[in-house]
Amino acid sequence: MTDTTTTIELQTQTSEATLSLRRPDDWHVHLRDGAMLQMAADMTARQFARAIVMPNLVPPVTTVAAAEAYRARILAALPEGRDFTPLMTAYLTDEIDPDELEAGFRAGVFTACKLYPANATTNSAAGVTDVRRIWKVLERLQSLGMLLLVHGEVVSPDIDIFDREAAFLEGVLAPVLRDFPELKVVLEHITTEDSVRFVETAGPNIAATITAHHLRIDRNAMFEGGLRPHAYCLPVAKRRHHRQALRKAAVSGNPKFFLGTNSAPHARQDKESACGCAGIFSAPTALESYAQTFEEEGALDRLEGFASEFGPRFYGLPLNEGRVTLRRTPQPVPDVMGQGELSVVPFHAGEQLAWRFEG
Repeated sequence: MTDTTTTIELQTQTSEATLSLRRPDDWHVHLRDGAMLQMAADMTARQFARAIVMPNLVPPVTTVAAAEAYRARILAALPEGRDFTPLMTAYLTDEIDPDELEAGFRAGVFTACKLYPANATTNSAAGVTDVRRIWKVLERLQSLGMLLLVHGEVVSPDIDIFDREAAFLEGVLAPVLRDFPELKVVLEHITTEDSVRFVETAGPNIAATITAHHLRIDRNAMFEGGLRPHAYCLPVAKRRHHRQALRKAAVSGNPKFFLGTNSAPHARQDKESACGCAGIFSAPTALESYAQTFEEEGALDRLEGFASEFGPRFYGLPLNEGRVTLRRTPQPVPDVMGQGELSVVPFHAGEQLAWRFEG
């Protein structure tokens, strides 16, 4: 629960209401690179003070030099005056050097390491093929107190895509935590009731992020009236009861669950293709979407903890000093953002949200 110094202020002004909360952070985002970077970075920095930036570029971010260069490109892509801190992560491979990770962590370049099982999602072909291959890396992370961020899916043709997350918890993460009980882990973008229970019953060194879109859609969204590629993400949305478990966890006030959008833009033509890319671009209206969910659950007073407090406390970082305001007024979401090859269909495209971000 939030304390008295950070309680959300909900004030009625004429026929509208405003929602004031400590400026939040995004603890999982894809900013991409090249031409897409400018839009993705600006949309995230507009709402969030800091963000954990995913390292799945081509080639992936595996060295201190690569992380420093990517951070510089992110900052250069932002509009002048935008106050934003990208927090860089290292992409784990079978061969990654623990000394490189430690050097980056001690230099303040790497905030955390990201575990992608090989071929689990976009640009993850260079990911870890077997977690036992990075045992020395995990030993080093535990000794440093450096966080391990996990894409929690087992990739195997023998496992149904809707069961990958549950299989990962039992077959991979539980054994890792038995061997490394002090390792700090964030199970990212959880999608199942299984993960909610796992995090709730695990020790204080285990937490999870929850996306805006997994709080609002279940797997039916991908097939409503036809195949809907813009509702396709990885991990895929699951059955409705899993979505209800995520909503309950998000609004519970449990500090082990906090905001991470997993906003992941892809050009429209790459989504609407014979083999469409996985990813949902939620950054333009992320806070508005979360606010709508929390309001529907009767828990607006708990949004600030979820969005602005629990994440930095788990990461051992200070809370942000500034505040942001949302106004309860209808906000239409455009069908498309950007132009030409950079046209992206945002989350909630064509819908009208109940809240508008005012900065």
